[in-house]
Amino acid sequence: MATDPYQSGSTDQSHPLYATDRDLIDRLLAADVPADHNLVDAARLLMRYENFPGARDLSSDLAKALRLWGVSREDLHRRTKAIWAKGFRPAPAASEPVGSSFDTADQDQS
Repeated sequence: MATDPYQSGSTDQSHPLYATDRDLIDRLLAADVPADHNLVDAARLLMRYENFPGARDLSSDLAKALRLWGVSREDLHRRTKAIWAKGFRPAPAASEPVGSSFDTADQDQS
């Protein structure tokens, strides 16, 4: 069970991406065999929370995912380096806006 990142009296900081990352880490934990994008996500989240003073449950669950996959941090680094070298590029999330915030519909049509 996830701990509440907003507990009162805690000296730990809450990360602004906690909720999004919690959902992602839950999906990583559910992956029996990690796909390339799972490995890349795990690696970037490990870097994000490596020295972060809080979200300890996320760090713990990331370590658990690696154990479940049988992947060490060194192996994760080696594998993700190879994934990126092959030209991997993450797909944009469906919730992310595409393009700029400039609305061309507001332009005068001549």
